[in-house]
Amino acid sequence: MTGLIKRILCCGLKSSSRSDRLPEGHVRVYVGKEVPCKFEVEANYLNHPLFENLLQLSVEEFGYSYNGALRIACDIDLFKFLLDLLKSRNPCAHYMELQDLISKFYNNPQKSAQ
Repeated sequence: MTGLIKRILCCGLKSSSRSDRLPEGHVRVYVGKEVPCKFEVEANYLNHPLFENLLQLSVEEFGYSYNGALRIACDIDLFKFLLDLLKSRNPCAHYMELQDLISKFYNNPQKSAQ
């Protein structure tokens, strides 16, 4: 999957402004299909299997060539749920399949309280 990440980064990063700098070790990601939301995430998340699965789905949706930051084709709240899981350093996240993450998200009682 590392080749996929390199291809997305090389093809997707066509424009960059010096005034639009990110903290070291972070990448900009736009999440959502219709009205994307901008996130700055740790670059090491790109190597996580769940993140790689989302990137693969996004390639199917957007292709490799586009202007700007990485684009992730998924529900914004699902992406936030994934980031929270990754930030928690919960070891179960490493063994979780994308479908399991989606099921856990939609069955999460805290989600309906948001």
